[in-house]
Amino acid sequence: MLSLPRLSPSRLLPLAALALLAGCTIAKPRTDDPLEKFNRNVYAFNDAVDKAVIRPVAVGYRKVTNPPVRRSVSDFFTNIRMPITVANDLLQARPKQALQSTGRFLVNLTLGLGGFFDPASQLGIPLEDNDFGVTLARWGVPDGDYLVLPLIGPTTVRDVWRMPVDSYFFDPLSIYASSHDYKYGQQYLPQMLYLVTLRSRGIDAESFLKSAYDPYVFMRDAYRQQRLYQIYDGNPPADVIQQMQGLNDDNFDPEQLLDEQHQWEKKHPGSSNQKQ
Repeated sequence: MLSLPRLSPSRLLPLAALALLAGCTIAKPRTDDPLEKFNRNVYAFNDAVDKAVIRPVAVGYRKVTNPPVRRSVSDFFTNIRMPITVANDLLQARPKQALQSTGRFLVNLTLGLGGFFDPASQLGIPLEDNDFGVTLARWGVPDGDYLVLPLIGPTTVRDVWRMPVDSYFFDPLSIYASSHDYKYGQQYLPQMLYLVTLRSRGIDAESFLKSAYDPYVFMRDAYRQQRLYQIYDGNPPADVIQQMQGLNDDNFDPEQLLDEQHQWEKKHPGSSNQKQ
């Protein structure tokens, strides 16, 4: 079991101050994309890196493992990162969810042999995923511009803060890497394997991206929708969904969107049926 360093008062004070904001109204999502030109360039760069390096590694990982092994590795990383969810549940003043996630973490850590198995799900303990970006949203912090970062991918000006905050305070993998110093950077191997595991999971969904007439827009809208449902525990209000879909925009024209989709399909016959 990983040994986590104790948080000093200097680390706890900013969290205590921020916790005073709990209870604010959730900020509504933005649907515009003022950084689109920059984002598209970064998206193209990330896509090139993925095709050249990351995807081949993920494909190789799938070839040398079978589904039960991949499931066990995925379960391990899901469980070992559960302190991130617990901490953010507490920051959001959600003690019930924090207790539930703590119970799930301990059950899988013990009965699940370090988290490689998931008896908590069989016991009916639901899986929750939480992070500091969701915490800020529930405090009422606006999401800001949509942003695509090199080697990281889609985020927003608000959500980008989950990376340094969750990594520095709550993520056992990051804490382990920062508190150890092995030869050739071996302390980062768990994080690298975690990223390969995430990418290998995405291979099964590649056909959806290939069938999109604009992959960048598909990824942007999918990210926004996923975050929205996460912030509202899977039940966002109807008016918020309409805003995210642009239905409240005076310039919204569904017929134009359908026409663009049909034009793309004519230029790429058979793309909607592409397989990986």
